[in-house]
Amino acid sequence: MSITGHTRIKLALVLVGAVLLLGGCTNTKGEGFAIYLTRENIPPAEMEKLSHVDIADRPVVSIEDIITYNAQTHEIKLTDNAFERISQLEVPTSGRSFLACVDKAPIYWGAFWTPLSSLSFDGVTIWQPLTPQETTVITLELGYPSSSFYRGEDPRNNAEIINSIERSGKLIESLSIATVDKLPRAMKG
Repeated sequence: MSITGHTRIKLALVLVGAVLLLGGCTNTKGEGFAIYLTRENIPPAEMEKLSHVDIADRPVVSIEDIITYNAQTHEIKLTDNAFERISQLEVPTSGRSFLACVDKAPIYWGAFWTPLSSLSFDGVTIWQPLTPQETTVITLELGYPSSSFYRGEDPRNNAEIINSIERSGKLIESLSIATVDKLPRAMKG
């Protein structure tokens, strides 16, 4: 049985189509969720004025640095190395801008903030740890010094970010009994 030239062309087209189809179905895994500093170290007070901000070359927190992310409390349990990196970050009293990204695409911005600051801030914050702690947890907070200073919609539950963290297997969607036990108790007076 011989294959004619016309049949060879059809067979070649079918093979090329199959390779393209299968290649298109493979999901090239991106970087996922990460927190970046700004490339030019743009102060938080100037971030809203800008239409575009470049991210630094490498994330300050990558998905590999995250052990768990609690979607209810926005607490991020970090590896020891990542927590140390955040603890040693130079953060002025006016804050240090960051971008929360998925696959290097900025989703929202915020600022690392030092608890030594007397300035208020109406964005998403990550408070820099000042002393060594038992747990290596940072929290995406609203506002500084409290959430009453925050204005606008809460960007922390962005679907792209939550989906990215869920795909990594690091998402916690409910409080554990241990976490509930740590909540403040009501006092009757």
